[in-house]
Amino acid sequence: MTSSALLVLVALAALGTGVALVLRPRRASTIDYYLAGQRVGVLTNASAICGDYISAASFLGVAAAVYASGLDGAWYAAGFTAGFVPIVLFVAAPLRRFGGFSVPDFLGRRMESHVVRLTAVAVVMIVIGAYVLPQVVGTGLTWQLLTGVTIPGLDPYGTGVVVNTAVITALVVAGGMRGTTWTQAVQFIILLVILLWLTGVVTQAGFRYPDAIGDLVDEPLSQVVREGGDLVVRPTTNLMHPDEPATFGQPGGRSDAPGQLALVLTLVLGTSGLPHVLNRFFTAPTGRSARTTAKWVLVFASSFYILAVMLGIAARTILDGAAEGRPWLADLMVDGVLAVPEQSLLVLGRLYGGTVGLGVVTLGALVAVMSTMAGLLLAAAASVGHDLYEQHVNRRATTRQALIAGRMTIIAVALVATVVALAIGPQIVDGRFSSLIAQMVTWALAIAGSALTPALILAIWWPRVTAAGLCAGMLTATALALTLIGVGIGIEAEAHGLAALLLTPTPLAATVNLVVTVVVSLRTTPPPGTDDALVRMHGTGADRRAEALAELTIRGL
Repeated sequence: MTSSALLVLVALAALGTGVALVLRPRRASTIDYYLAGQRVGVLTNASAICGDYISAASFLGVAAAVYASGLDGAWYAAGFTAGFVPIVLFVAAPLRRFGGFSVPDFLGRRMESHVVRLTAVAVVMIVIGAYVLPQVVGTGLTWQLLTGVTIPGLDPYGTGVVVNTAVITALVVAGGMRGTTWTQAVQFIILLVILLWLTGVVTQAGFRYPDAIGDLVDEPLSQVVREGGDLVVRPTTNLMHPDEPATFGQPGGRSDAPGQLALVLTLVLGTSGLPHVLNRFFTAPTGRSARTTAKWVLVFASSFYILAVMLGIAARTILDGAAEGRPWLADLMVDGVLAVPEQSLLVLGRLYGGTVGLGVVTLGALVAVMSTMAGLLLAAAASVGHDLYEQHVNRRATTRQALIAGRMTIIAVALVATVVALAIGPQIVDGRFSSLIAQMVTWALAIAGSALTPALILAIWWPRVTAAGLCAGMLTATALALTLIGVGIGIEAEAHGLAALLLTPTPLAATVNLVVTVVVSLRTTPPPGTDDALVRMHGTGADRRAEALAELTIRGL
């Protein structure tokens, strides 16, 4: 097992290093490093966005949430996919037409305000930090199951966190957006193939989705919790019908009806405001190609999440009683229930493919983490290296100095995430959440959906919005979302239904953002270039024909 783990990591690192070296930006321009020269094709970009977006929360967390809480866990897949609908309808094309290096760059230039840019940088860095952390945790969980290799002073979880984060950081620093784009596109294909393979082997072994749903729909839910230092299994409380047991096929195992609605809205709005995803649309040649890219992302993401939900159900069906005669699996379970639900796909891989199967699924988990972390770290580099350093700290910075600032940001963000991930390691199993990784990503999405999504929609579509209004709205929403999440973490969800709303605060915080932004904007003056900005974003018939001609020219047709 140790040798398999090392081979997986070495092969993955070699692939990423090769792509990074071959496609690294040679002209040393910020457009090449951050935007891949703005010449990324539709299908390549769509695949790269999926690789960027489909994180450990998706590859490990969605199946884990379904395994642990049934229908309530499937809401994650629905929300993660539906989040691209607003991007297709309202954001992708106008964002690319206006142009920019990043979300803060777009907002700052649209509002002709350095204060807006700096405010957006602060919010983006909070979102990136919150999103990087669960990816790093995912690397530790994967390594913990895969191998016993340790660094002196660290357990397997801590070793995975340190080793994998160091490898990913080095690849991003070397490759920039061009190398990362092609790496992420390939990585998404790897993820999809692995899920298809795993679906195929469980189906060949006798798993049938309709039969499994029929068998599981009335099965009582239970969860692993820590009591007095020991792990025990206890029945899950039905939050929608307290007098009835929580079951796999009925909602209520993790939140009541308002909580489920709040979760889906948080995931949808949060996805629409994720800086590392939105930054990718700036790499498209035109606004039209950016919208087409977003449509293909919907197709690719839907396929992935359908498979993830099916495999979560397969794990619930197959692993019940599978520990008999398998000591390695018994060590991972408490009274027939996986102690760490995020290991469900990894266990299925080993169950049907032995150490090779475990290595294949582990490859997928490491690929998912690497892909998403790469996008997040590049988004952090663009926000600090370009939006902060070049625009405010050193206006006379050379390209080399700006790129150094961005690369140092990548290293700093990775280091902080590593330290925090090592600190929270002992809290991974506490029974509070169906999937800790998915829940942590939800908090990052909550901040993005509360602060950035309303700001982007208003900046793109409302002519009356002002710099003061956007700043007031973003700051208020960020503070409110962080406060509500902090309060919610301190409340036991089973004891107080309000906790579900506190942990997914986007509907409330985004509404407050809109109200504050509108009220302040109506009392202040829009930037003088508003009319020109709106024409640039939304264009005219002649503009769209010229854009189509430009796209054909770029493709060489």
